[in-house]
Amino acid sequence: MHQHLRLRHPDDFSRLRAHGKVVHHPFFTISYLVNDHPHNRYGVITSKRLGKAVSRNRVRRQIKEALRLLHPTLKTSFDVVVIAKYGVIGQPFLTIQEALRQKLNSVGLVTRLDKL
Repeated sequence: MHQHLRLRHPDDFSRLRAHGKVVHHPFFTISYLVNDHPHNRYGVITSKRLGKAVSRNRVRRQIKEALRLLHPTLKTSFDVVVIAKYGVIGQPFLTIQEALRQKLNSVGLVTRLDKL
């Protein structure tokens, strides 16, 4: 994922926590909020409750790749944070990608389904 598409500053994460809309899934929690940029920005949070660093990093890579592939089909000017839950550990990539697409579609962030 390109650097300009990443949420990096703690202020952005706290703004999303305070004012963002939240949807839940057994694999993750998604927070989203309109931003003032012409593109989306993404953040992924994996807590130590998920396990050792190897499993946390694997989950983080899988979610980032799913977001990268979904990015062209999403509405623009949103900040999106995905917080991984324990249920995502050991799931195949396609399952994670489809769950993420379904949740983002349910809140109206997916504009085109034809590219998936």
